[in-house]
Amino acid sequence: MSHIGRLGDYQLDVLKEVGNIGAGHAATALSSLLQKPVDMLIPRVNFVPFDEIADRVGGSEAVVVAVFLRVEGDAPGNMFFIVTAESARRLLSRVSPNGSSGDSMFSEMEISALSEIGNILAGSYLSSLGDFTRLRMSPSVPSLAVDMAGAILAYGLLQYGQMGDHALLIETAFLEDGDQVDGNFFLIPDPESYAIIFRALGVAE
Repeated sequence: MSHIGRLGDYQLDVLKEVGNIGAGHAATALSSLLQKPVDMLIPRVNFVPFDEIADRVGGSEAVVVAVFLRVEGDAPGNMFFIVTAESARRLLSRVSPNGSSGDSMFSEMEISALSEIGNILAGSYLSSLGDFTRLRMSPSVPSLAVDMAGAILAYGLLQYGQMGDHALLIETAFLEDGDQVDGNFFLIPDPESYAIIFRALGVAE
């Protein structure tokens, strides 16, 4: 039985609340980046098995833009921020004076911009999680990839080694001037990190 399978409803609710706060901080960070108000739809927070992550972003063969990093410190783990190519183009049209090129491939400048956006959003989420738990949690230098979702997740496994068997999924949607950008955060604590996080939150296992 997985560690997640032994969690109680209250523990799940606590982690969901952490996810809500983190997504709110990410919306604030995006608003600051765009220098325009950005509304956030109420995020959906769930636990999903690791092997279902690709299905949540359109399937293992769907081309996505992903920023992934290693969470280091008191409760190590892994984090992915994944958006569809279409949502990535919407983001680029907002932050670049020239908009998105619209080509099937992203230019080097567009990749750089997406990397910065993903870094800001993932970092703001991780920062709020660290503040909430009072744990030291710092991101590694993030990597960005544009590839099929299945290939990105497989690469993450190869680079970072063994991951937990479940991910905390925060499905977010940002609205700016009526345009919606969908994004997904996947926080995958190492198996031993769940107990550390719960102790930090004052929640008995």
